[in-house]
Amino acid sequence: MIKTKQDYLDYLQADKVSLGRKWSIKSYLFDDIWRFQRLLRRLEYLTNCKKSRLRRAVVAFAYHRAEVKLGFTIPINVFGPGLAIAHRGTIVVNRAARIGANCRIHVCVNIGTEAGKGADAPTIGENCYIGPGAKIFGKIRIGDNTAIGANSVVNADFLAGNATLGGVPAKVISHRSSEGLLVRGYVHRSLEADPACD
Repeated sequence: MIKTKQDYLDYLQADKVSLGRKWSIKSYLFDDIWRFQRLLRRLEYLTNCKKSRLRRAVVAFAYHRAEVKLGFTIPINVFGPGLAIAHRGTIVVNRAARIGANCRIHVCVNIGTEAGKGADAPTIGENCYIGPGAKIFGKIRIGDNTAIGANSVVNADFLAGNATLGGVPAKVISHRSSEGLLVRGYVHRSLEADPACD
């Protein structure tokens, strides 16, 4: 969760790398998904750090317009750094869901609660790939480095991670992890190389 200006900048950088974007006028002005993710992080920063209510309202308005334009329903403070939204199109995420760093998410994904249980939403680990049309719901946990196949329905825990899930209901169909399916824009500081040790 973004709690400081430095967190905000780190999240932006991780998202940019995961999306494969470069800083350019064209990307800054005309890349709708990158603009949406920048608004998401800005709104998280302004909300969590209790910045000016007016600034927050202006960004919240722009964020809502971008959600409507792109077909997204993505609340703030759900995704960790390194988010990569692959395409515009319907993506619905419950505000109680928690998704770790370096998530790549595709079109027509729904991450929600079990019927009638508003706060029982999934917790998804780091470095997870969510394929087109996947439905993930209920108070479930999915481990790190998991790939969720297209049109899968995930409604049970898969804590071990490092696997590919597929089917209705989903099951482990391969022990191939998400490696190669996403770019890890975020690397934990404790895991980064220390320049003094190079």
